[in-house]
Amino acid sequence: MSKHWVYAFKAGQADGDASMKALLGGKGANLAEMSSLNLPVPAGFTITTEACVHYYQNNSELPAGLVDEVETNLAHLEKTTAKGFGDVANPLLVSVRSGARASMPGMMDTVLNLGLNDATVEGLTALTGDSRFALDCYRRFITMYSNVVLGVNHHSFEDILDDHKDRLGVTIDTDITAKDWERIIADYKAMVKSELGRDFPQDPKDQLWGAIRAVFGSWMNDRAKFYRKMHDIPEDWGTAVNIQSMVFGNMGNTSATGVAFTRNPSTGDSDLYGEFLLNAQGEDVVAGIRTPQALTKKAREDMGERSLSMEESLPEVFAQFKTTVDTLENHYRDVQDVEFTVEQGKLYMLQTRNAKRTSKAALKIAVDMAKEGLITPQEALMRIDPGTLDQLLHPMLDPKADKTVIAKGLPASPGAASGKIVFTAEDAVRYAAAGEDVILVRDETSPEDIKGMYAAKAIVTARGGMTSHAAVVARGMGRPCVSGAGEMQIYAERGEFASRGQTYRHGEIITLDGSTGEIMKGAIRMIEPDFSEDFHQIMAWADDYKRLDIRANAETPADARTALGFGAKGIGLCRTEHMFFDEDRITAVREMILADDEAGRRKALAKIEPMQRKDFTELFQIMDGLPVTIRLLDPPLHEFLPHTEEDIAHVAETSGIGADKLYKRTKELSETNPMLGWRGCRLGITFPEIYESQLNALFNAAVDVLEGGGDPHPEIMHPLVATQEEMAKLSALTHDVAKIVFAARGKTLAYKVGTMIELPRAALMANRLAETAEFFSFGTNDLTQTTFGISRDDSGRFLNPYIEKGIFEKDPFVSLDQDGVGALIEMAVAKGKATRPDIKLGLCGEHGGDPASIAFCHKVGLAYVSCSPYRVPVARLAAAQAAIAANSQ
Repeated sequence: MSKHWVYAFKAGQADGDASMKALLGGKGANLAEMSSLNLPVPAGFTITTEACVHYYQNNSELPAGLVDEVETNLAHLEKTTAKGFGDVANPLLVSVRSGARASMPGMMDTVLNLGLNDATVEGLTALTGDSRFALDCYRRFITMYSNVVLGVNHHSFEDILDDHKDRLGVTIDTDITAKDWERIIADYKAMVKSELGRDFPQDPKDQLWGAIRAVFGSWMNDRAKFYRKMHDIPEDWGTAVNIQSMVFGNMGNTSATGVAFTRNPSTGDSDLYGEFLLNAQGEDVVAGIRTPQALTKKAREDMGERSLSMEESLPEVFAQFKTTVDTLENHYRDVQDVEFTVEQGKLYMLQTRNAKRTSKAALKIAVDMAKEGLITPQEALMRIDPGTLDQLLHPMLDPKADKTVIAKGLPASPGAASGKIVFTAEDAVRYAAAGEDVILVRDETSPEDIKGMYAAKAIVTARGGMTSHAAVVARGMGRPCVSGAGEMQIYAERGEFASRGQTYRHGEIITLDGSTGEIMKGAIRMIEPDFSEDFHQIMAWADDYKRLDIRANAETPADARTALGFGAKGIGLCRTEHMFFDEDRITAVREMILADDEAGRRKALAKIEPMQRKDFTELFQIMDGLPVTIRLLDPPLHEFLPHTEEDIAHVAETSGIGADKLYKRTKELSETNPMLGWRGCRLGITFPEIYESQLNALFNAAVDVLEGGGDPHPEIMHPLVATQEEMAKLSALTHDVAKIVFAARGKTLAYKVGTMIELPRAALMANRLAETAEFFSFGTNDLTQTTFGISRDDSGRFLNPYIEKGIFEKDPFVSLDQDGVGALIEMAVAKGKATRPDIKLGLCGEHGGDPASIAFCHKVGLAYVSCSPYRVPVARLAAAQAAIAANSQ
């Protein structure tokens, strides 16, 4: 059978359904589903994602049979609507919209009012009796088609329109008369011909195929590629194209258009949330060209607005709309983001999709729906993206802090941020790359600003509402956003904005609160977040379902307490070298490194040991009853020494160590490739007194806590082990020190000795290492670097190009390479268990906080993962999702 490229839909009937997102895209699948539910959906048809994939695989050639299928479905659409495509007397106009299987708001292209030309606009005028409406549609079509399909800059049309508004003395589009639109359209067409050397296309069929190709082409535009990379959307999915009969929200004051969410996507509250505009088309709402009005009377009153809500101005249509969106939420069992149009008092649904939401809203919605019985607790857990929990885990504005509010807008996306003012996406990217925190300030954002929005800490727009491009994209990214700050006059070309009688310039620091809509002068003090009952409920459900324990990477009391507060079940990695960098300790460490013999080293270590004992004591006390995995000294010794002449002179002056000696020893210890050099267990084997001192501190600290009534559970981890002989020697050293300390203190306690699997050889020889090692902890940072032969410190120069070229799907230092590094882990797990069936297995690299890597750890049977303290809730949720997904297979 030949492939089916086109699927039709109309109210009460559809060729597809919601399960066909991969083929029809999210928009097309949901249009089909709404049609099957007999909801008021304008008739149309969807060109499949497979046609787009074919287009890219075959040098932009359309698949055989597509043209015929489109012609056939267009004829059916003409019959359904009783209109003719290109018919001068009764023209059928269509919209042409993209629709990938994953929502990508604003990233790809749309064309509305397609089918208009100099002849059919006259027919539309005669048919409706409203020349102003018909000409308004035509000017919109010329603008969109010229920009999307012909490549004419949309600012060129805005400049013409602004000149005419100045001439006419009007500020909003609805004040422009039909006669004036005629003059504007003439200028539009003249500008197009001047730029392109040809007239604006008049043949509707040519227009249609130009738009279809443009939508296919938009799948690979820069902003779409960047968005896919940001959200891990595969490039080979392609986009569908949805061709749908037009309905018009700009046919007077009984017509309208709007965007709505069945629950508040910022807070999760169950109130209907959204905006609408009378006498407008859809792009007017999201583009921020006009200030939208509230949907409900309550929302209008809460916002202090005077313009009537949809509930008040179109009560009968609103009642039908409310019933329709309630039906959609109950049908999809999730919050819906809908687009709608009212044409002369008749409601039409143009789109529904699962709504993007903030982390705070996601938690509340998931918990509320589970308590309402709409979904199960397992489904509630699966609804939340673990990575987005970061939005909740970081500081917010201190309500007691002094602040000077310089402007106020709409609270479009919650959270707070401070940064330097920038006015262009390019500046945001450039400053962020240099390590600067920036706030992107714009009149309104467009899809072209996506990279700058991602780079910025927060976004401010002077125009636009709660469903504008800036608001929707910011919420999806987890960026705080204030939109519609109308009191700000932005002069981007001068690099400044004015508000409340003051001017603020590029580079000055401001703070915004996306939860209140306030924009403030300077940096405002932040406080730690206060977690909601919904957060704790989700975490409790996660703990009910997860199998993996979640530990934390921590070596300071503050980090350990933070981790414990976030639900960590112990410390999976205490990097002892991190305890040495305080100013009062580094001198003793340098003395140890510079010592000429063992006696000199032991003298310096005697100064360090009490400090480490105190550190270990605190960690054991905080993690009372929980395991604490302590990694003995790992990095190359030269890292503790100064390197520049200036630093050497400063250290010599403050420490009393001769500059010549410092310089000589630094040179002696320097290595061509220190990450593969004299570090890890190689230090402990060469200078056993270093590890001996650390072990003394560790076991004495454990006994101190034991004597104080505590319950310490130390796990001693030897880093960078490659051979059975290293493991045996270091294990013997550990047990010897333990015996001496226990004998001296008259106390004993249980402990474990193990190793960090960081080298391919260690994975290959895991069966032999397990003869001595009681646990393995996979140090996947180093295991990734040694497996790939890539320095994690230098890889930034080429990893991004590798990802962009598709050589690497993801940065292997961010998300575990399951094929290569993962294969070594699986081998080590099997070999380790073969020798020691009860061996404890964990992972303690940065991958311990990555949801995809956690799912892999669950699959291969690890007992725990360890991550940074603020990633512990992320890991708990990801571990629960991994268990639920595995059980559902």
